[in-house]
Amino acid sequence: MTFKTYMTHALAEARAAGERGEVPVGAIIVAPDGQILSAAGNRTRELSDPTAHAEILALRTACSSAGSERLPDHDIYVTLEPCAMCAAALAAARIRRIYYGAADPKSGGVAHGARVFSHKQAHHIPEVYDGIAGEEAASLLKAFFAARRQNLPD
Repeated sequence: MTFKTYMTHALAEARAAGERGEVPVGAIIVAPDGQILSAAGNRTRELSDPTAHAEILALRTACSSAGSERLPDHDIYVTLEPCAMCAAALAAARIRRIYYGAADPKSGGVAHGARVFSHKQAHHIPEVYDGIAGEEAASLLKAFFAARRQNLPD
């Protein structure tokens, strides 16, 4: 089997989120047959919902499409290391693999911070692959926050 990345699709979702004024994070959930089951970008501001992270929105749609709260043979591609909330939700859904782009030393929950999957209480530990298109994902975030800092009142 040949590895195929879907990160270009997640990056497109991240760009769209940034254009909406959201933090540019995108996520794609891929079914076992290789089809994209769901795609989302952050919508926390638009929906006035602190849980409306790209991963959570993609997970909700994918679970609804699959008719199950669990997606054991599915993979997620996300442009930024999932936070603790998202990592816990992905574990609850029994996601098979997490592929992420940029590391998040400040708010990450996989390799940084809470390290959700390293605790003995973790009921499911997905395979995790980091750095997939990491530089491009990090560049989107840096440009977004640099633009916001430039627009701050003096």
